[in-house]
Amino acid sequence: MGRFGAVAVFCGSRFGHDPRHREAAVTLGRAFAGAGIRLVYGGGRVGLMGVLADACLDAGGAVTGVIPTFLHRREVAHARVTELIETATMHARKMIMAERADAFVMLPGGLGTLDETIEIITWRQLGLHDKPIILCDVAGSAAPLIGAIEAAMAMGFAAADTPRLYAVAEGAEAVLPLLATLAPGSHTEADLT
Repeated sequence: MGRFGAVAVFCGSRFGHDPRHREAAVTLGRAFAGAGIRLVYGGGRVGLMGVLADACLDAGGAVTGVIPTFLHRREVAHARVTELIETATMHARKMIMAERADAFVMLPGGLGTLDETIEIITWRQLGLHDKPIILCDVAGSAAPLIGAIEAAMAMGFAAADTPRLYAVAEGAEAVLPLLATLAPGSHTEADLT
């Protein structure tokens, strides 16, 4: 996995109702540490974010947290991360996460997770990056987002080849094997700035 030095993960600041969500965060965090992949994530110690970071750190991995000042208290910034970057805005948070990552993974989460995922898919569509994006489907968690994308395609608001912008992993165990099959992206001339 040397092609991917750092991977950004978008996930919930809550645990969700299904214990498989928490298990997936633990599995992915440990897998990153074992593969020598730096975790880049939202910087909180609550919900799936905290579980993911703890699992990676406890397994000897490196973790970069990126958190806006106004969320520092609400999401309770993780005190043990290898590196904590505090930003002025949500937009700056997303930019730094995008710049620091070689690929992106979506675990279950709420509106913020959906926002981050849709934005990074859109940036890829616009040619601002060409980094792999994986939707990690945990017990059907990715189905609503995929359904929304398919609905946009069916109504003529998204191109028929939109699914080429992302891949779907069935569970956290499938993320790294799938990532290994994907070409690492590169910055385009437009870059992210």
